[in-house]
Amino acid sequence: MSKNYSKLKNIAVVAHVDHGKTTMVDCLLRQSGTFDARAEITDRVMDSGEIEKERGITITAKNCALVWQDTKINLLDTPGHADFGGEVERSLMMVDGIILLVDASEGPLPQTRFVLTKAMEQRLKIAVVINKIDRPDERIEEVKHEIEELFLELASMLNIEDFDLDIPILYSSARAGWATHDPKVVRTDINPILDLMVSDFFPSPRISEGPELQLLVTNLSYSPYLGPLAIGRIQRGSIKKGVSYTLCDVEKKNKASKITAIQEFSALAITEVESADAGEIVIVAGYDGAKIGDTIVSTSKIEPLPRITVEPPTVGVQVSVSTSPMSGQEGEYLTSRKLEEFLQDSIKTNVALQYEGTDDPKVFILKGRGELQLAIVFEQLRRKGFELMVGRPQVLFQTDENGEKLEPFEKVVLDIPNESTGAITERLSTRKGIMENMMPLGETRTRMVFVIPSRGLIGYRGIFLTDTRGAGLMSSEFMGYKPYTGDMLGRQNGALVSDRAGKMTPYALYNLLSSGKQFVKPGEMTYEGMVIGEATRPNDLVLNCVREKHLTSVRTAGKDEQPILPPIVNRTLEWALDWIDNDEWVEITPQSIRIRKKELNGNKRSVKRT
Repeated sequence: MSKNYSKLKNIAVVAHVDHGKTTMVDCLLRQSGTFDARAEITDRVMDSGEIEKERGITITAKNCALVWQDTKINLLDTPGHADFGGEVERSLMMVDGIILLVDASEGPLPQTRFVLTKAMEQRLKIAVVINKIDRPDERIEEVKHEIEELFLELASMLNIEDFDLDIPILYSSARAGWATHDPKVVRTDINPILDLMVSDFFPSPRISEGPELQLLVTNLSYSPYLGPLAIGRIQRGSIKKGVSYTLCDVEKKNKASKITAIQEFSALAITEVESADAGEIVIVAGYDGAKIGDTIVSTSKIEPLPRITVEPPTVGVQVSVSTSPMSGQEGEYLTSRKLEEFLQDSIKTNVALQYEGTDDPKVFILKGRGELQLAIVFEQLRRKGFELMVGRPQVLFQTDENGEKLEPFEKVVLDIPNESTGAITERLSTRKGIMENMMPLGETRTRMVFVIPSRGLIGYRGIFLTDTRGAGLMSSEFMGYKPYTGDMLGRQNGALVSDRAGKMTPYALYNLLSSGKQFVKPGEMTYEGMVIGEATRPNDLVLNCVREKHLTSVRTAGKDEQPILPPIVNRTLEWALDWIDNDEWVEITPQSIRIRKKELNGNKRSVKRT
């Protein structure tokens, strides 16, 4: 991107999951002339990761840049799922304004509230785009009223008396590629949003006075040619290639080093520059040990900026090297040293993750915002060739000054078909959920709001999709810690457990169908202590699933019937983490997802669940 601009704006696009952020960024890049007319651009171009493309969600915040009129816009596409809220929090440190997308039917949801709270705390300029107004179930006026109510509520809650509530609202269909000031007028371009981004409504970057450099590191990357890279916005002064600057870390061990390269974002690529001024988002090379939250400053004036702080983790999970009888057959990395190295690299690039060791050198505890965030880390591990085991996610408890036990609570918003309200109410009540609100959404759907302990949501997502026949939407918002509400059984039914090693046969599995729902296929290998299904009763059931039909010399007039087995559930990582109980491991390899008991020996293991 040649320097054909005179102004600079740093803006983030934020929204709840599936409200159209990445599609909107695609549209802005295309219609701003950022891409060559002959270039072949895939949909959701900002979701560049393999897992992101497969799942259709944004996992990490992405930078890009475009030029409209005479203004360069550094644009950030942020995740929409609550588990990746840490990505949103650190992204907001780099921008001066946000475009908040809200679905024209679903309206503002918990993550909308979360990002809006963070933006208002930092006094960022906020514009609203009501997206998907071409949906047949749109309710534009109601959603607009809900947004206005949310702004008023947050301004009062945060005690911000001088916050400018004159928020511009645009309407769009990002998928169709247009935006408008009037929902009754359909246009053919996205120009109203582009014009708003370069207008005086969004301020130029806020910078501090003075020539001495201040740059807050908000992201990390790596180049095979340049080595470790630090990404951040220049808060004060300018940065030049070949000049030495000081890195201020969390331990206050100031370390001087020479900048070997400076890069700026240009469309979806990066371009190398000799220098950059205050307000610009840059990528710099030359600091090997930089971490998110560090500050790069001039050696003549060492003034570090406040470190990035994000909401603390609420869920922890045990991660262990594989001790399975099948260990080493499918993976490349099996040692605790390699596992710890990966966890160390993960927490460097994700400020919302933490890990710690345990008394067992083979076992670590990984902490994060939610099950999905942790599952993504484990999915990355298996794709890199690791074999490992993962325990049941556990919420992280706290104690108050009186020694009372506290646990995290969440506000859950459910958009469901009308006929599912009874089943959902019953399920969440048994998980200690309390209904706060219930309102109709059109003629066929209902919105329900529950306050529930975070423990009650572990393992619930799959049940929720079953109860709503896949037509329900569920989202949650962390509310804080409240008094412990008592014990709660993780899973109602016990497990079907294999009592010996061998190859599972169709004959054995067919004769075990009355015992419960099976997770395995004939021909798969098993071992003692491996879980092959869910029992119909509360306690575990130990079974022989490798038994073969004995042949005899007696001939029959008819031929043997081939046993027909029902289809099994798709054994995904999220499903396994949802299903297991405290005495079980999920065994993860590059090729397989298995469930096993922590104690494999049947003589040392009780079948009675407590």
